[in-house]
Amino acid sequence: EQGKVCLEDTVALYLPQYRGTNKETITLWQLLTHTSVLHGQAPLYRSAHTKEDLLEAIRQLPPRDNSTVEYSSQGFIVLGQVMEAIEDKALDQILQEQLFTPLNMEHTTYNPPAAWQSRIASTENCPWRGHVVIGQVHDENAVVLGGVAAHAGIFSNTQDLIQVARAMLTGRTPEGQRYLHEATIRLMTQDHTGAMKGTQLARGLGWQVKSAHRPSPFGDLFSAASYGHTGFTGTGIFIDPTRQLFTVLLTNRVHPTRHGSGIEHIRRTFNNLAVLLAEE
Repeated sequence: EQGKVCLEDTVALYLPQYRGTNKETITLWQLLTHTSVLHGQAPLYRSAHTKEDLLEAIRQLPPRDNSTVEYSSQGFIVLGQVMEAIEDKALDQILQEQLFTPLNMEHTTYNPPAAWQSRIASTENCPWRGHVVIGQVHDENAVVLGGVAAHAGIFSNTQDLIQVARAMLTGRTPEGQRYLHEATIRLMTQDHTGAMKGTQLARGLGWQVKSAHRPSPFGDLFSAASYGHTGFTGTGIFIDPTRQLFTVLLTNRVHPTRHGSGIEHIRRTFNNLAVLLAEE
């Protein structure tokens, strides 16, 4: 909306280190829809121990076949680099100025201060770190990146995420000022990958989009126009523009270990009950 990028722009246009590589033609559209040649989840932290080393490891990753959809944390890390190059600012500052402050998200931040610790749920008893993690991003690659990354690291609460959902439904800030145009929201939340294989969920721009595939984290009753996103640690936000309904679910499935199950059923049931309660 600010006229600084187009979706078909390549990463090499903004990141000189990608010029001349086998990833120079990756587009912002591909990164946002998880259809680039960047692989999905790579435990780069095991060999890359600094931010610079980890970013270089992403650049050096062997490319994958991008004829399928594959969720890619690495792709979103690169998106964060593009944002920083365009704005000439750190990612956390960009989000503070363009998202957190306009939507009055006073309890949302990267690397939360020590004063917040008593209000933050402990996550995993992490083998890599050797202790129970509280107030630090769960994702290990994000830890190496200093806790600030485009794929992980944001701490928030239900109150602030409600503001995000309302902004997506209305296009406006809590004060009623325009935040996003209707055409932009429509572009973000439409299915861009439905004809492709390799995922249980269709992809919008950043958002997951409800598809016919079952089972779905949206549950059974959210409309076909719904969109949202889940998080590895057990979080989820789901928005149904047809019903003008949204849900925010902040659970903690990784305590004391990530090796558990049940969150998929919980999400579906939670969303089903929310629809039924809203229609009473």
